[in-house]
Amino acid sequence: MSLSVVRALNGGEAVALAVRQCNVDVISAYPITPQTIIVERLSEYVANGETHAEYVNVESEHSALSVCMGAAAGGARTFTATSSQGLALMWELLYVTSGLRLPVVMAVVNRALSAPINIHCDHSDSMGARDSGWIQLYVENSQEAYDTIVQAYRVAEHSDIQLPVMVNLDGFHLSHTLERVNMMPDSTVSDFVGFRKHVKVKVEYLNHEVPAILDGHTPISLGIIALSDYYYEFKKMLIDAMERAKYVIKEVHDEYRRISGRGFGDGLVDLYRVDDADAALVVMGSASGTVKHVVRDLRGKGMKVGLIKLRSFRPFPYEELIKALSHVKAVGVMDRATSPGAYGAPLFNEMRNVFYDLDIKPTFINYVYGIGGRELEPTTVKQIFDDLLEAVKGVKPSTYVKYVGVRQ
Repeated sequence: MSLSVVRALNGGEAVALAVRQCNVDVISAYPITPQTIIVERLSEYVANGETHAEYVNVESEHSALSVCMGAAAGGARTFTATSSQGLALMWELLYVTSGLRLPVVMAVVNRALSAPINIHCDHSDSMGARDSGWIQLYVENSQEAYDTIVQAYRVAEHSDIQLPVMVNLDGFHLSHTLERVNMMPDSTVSDFVGFRKHVKVKVEYLNHEVPAILDGHTPISLGIIALSDYYYEFKKMLIDAMERAKYVIKEVHDEYRRISGRGFGDGLVDLYRVDDADAALVVMGSASGTVKHVVRDLRGKGMKVGLIKLRSFRPFPYEELIKALSHVKAVGVMDRATSPGAYGAPLFNEMRNVFYDLDIKPTFINYVYGIGGRELEPTTVKQIFDDLLEAVKGVKPSTYVKYVGVRQ
């Protein structure tokens, strides 16, 4: 295990520090609250000569991702960051990035989408991008943000994956909150991530393999037109890579644990007091810490409750969730996003779908919370557990989709 140095950092600074240590070649971003801290720090690192990355100033988030795509296609390791409307402005290019199998890493500091204008946290921005072909990882605190950025490059650039990775951290709750962060030495991180290794493709007219990048030496095409004769196959290859990503995320996480001494469950899900739980909550992001606090308190009072912190929303770890919840009688699924017109919110629908065909399954109740940055109080979490424990006793819920903390 490598020696580490403890620093007081907010989530934005933790992300920027990790990026600086990861041998990144090109950084391009457009500032938007509450992501701005990340790109401010990175610009300082570049200006001070602490990183040799090329920092490209652009006029919009659409252009920021365009720069990263072009650089990644040319063989560079790239990074960008955004929030809310900025991610929405990138929408067109999210699908292009994954479709071209470009291993871009992006930090999304989660923020509510307008209108009305709101600068605070919910997951509506990244949830809207859930089918874009990006790996999506969610973190609980600044330490996990730092650690996950470092791991993201290894996952994205793995020869079996070659997909972009989105690391999501809650706006203000994490981005602007000072915490203890154990940082590893630059050399340790550099050795862990290495430098980008380019996958190779066979060029028929040359009859040998060449790097799958636009290097100016070997003529190859990226982003060709594919109509009904081949388009489906391209998408199936992307789907297969996303499925393989579950195993790569675990492998990279375990290797990182060995050098840092820190781990988060198996890398996909992080279980807390679930082994003998009758009721459990499934949560993503910073709310996990609040729920964990309440679980400890209720356990002290003899209540069998637990927490599943979902780190990976894409790929969705359905097998791990089935195993973890096989004995649980009631599961609360906490969504920090809405899905107007659907029965329940995105995470709830994913969870119920996973368990639909099982003969024995928990009762699932959706608790939508924290929209637009509304606080999640420990007392509210306790009320949710009280509600779930009634379901454990066999009391049928009045509704399976509940909006917590909203004025009626």
